[in-house]
Amino acid sequence: MAVTIDVVERIAALAKLDFSNDEKTKLSEELNQILGYIEKLNELNTDNVEPLSHTTGQTNAFRKDETYPSLPAEVAVKHAPSKSATFFKVPKVIK
Repeated sequence: MAVTIDVVERIAALAKLDFSNDEKTKLSEELNQILGYIEKLNELNTDNVEPLSHTTGQTNAFRKDETYPSLPAEVAVKHAPSKSATFFKVPKVIK
């Protein structure tokens, strides 16, 4: 599929961009060169190439999803500058 001036104008309208006629011509040529390069890549034989999900051999960088006891509320607010029972008191920020 070739990128025509009409296609460039449609893309420009969707992106709310305004190009001169010279710029539209240049963009059309450049986009066609990019598509030509992609077609060149499509000619490669990738039948025996495994899909790549990570660039390293690492499979999972996350810790196990385990539950632990949480900090008691009394301990959490123990050194708070301002508290009310087991809650932090903060200045009002919404009027």
